[in-house]
Amino acid sequence: MKLLLFDIDGTLLATNGAGSRAASRAFERMHGIKDAMDKIDAAGKTDPLIIKELYRNELKRVHTQDEAEELYRHYTIYLREEVTSGEITVMPGVRELLNRLSNRDDIALGLATGNIQEGAYIKLTHASLEAHFCFGGYGSDSEIRERLVRRAIERALSLMNHTGGFVETYVIGDTPFDIIHGRAAGARTVAVATGRYTKMELREHEPDYLYDDLSDIESVMRIFN
Repeated sequence: MKLLLFDIDGTLLATNGAGSRAASRAFERMHGIKDAMDKIDAAGKTDPLIIKELYRNELKRVHTQDEAEELYRHYTIYLREEVTSGEITVMPGVRELLNRLSNRDDIALGLATGNIQEGAYIKLTHASLEAHFCFGGYGSDSEIRERLVRRAIERALSLMNHTGGFVETYVIGDTPFDIIHGRAAGARTVAVATGRYTKMELREHEPDYLYDDLSDIESVMRIFN
């Protein structure tokens, strides 16, 4: 069996700023500072790393665990509001590709995302993609992307009682972080230029496969044959 781990933002979908707006609102509620996310490039970063940057940029200090948990609580409330009032864009080819992969009994689909778990499923549910994913590695597992990829693999093995491991593991993402940390976790990497990074920028990190997007379904499916 092959294991496919998908990133969310920029790979499966775009929230058109909903996540950043929700985080800014949560930070403003706690600390009275507006638009704090405007100074942060969130592409490829885990939610815990983003929180670190928020506190370092705005308050010049390290946050406490209690503050992180409170921020996450507010964030998920605001995220639900933002994705409902805004528009989520599902990336080209994603729906058909996930439908076809989900029908394969030799493939397991999971997530490898910097989103905390609750935030990940808020986004996926609003885009009607949640049914394809029942496990993953999340920002709530680790601020380090390699570790959350490894956690996703552990969950997949446990869920499927698959003690022999997987024939291949793939990480599919839109940033250099997906390539670098996916490779470090022992996975092959599929990069798509549907996020902030161009195809040329992604190529510099030598992914195993590189696409403009996932709309060439037959070509992408051949990777996993």
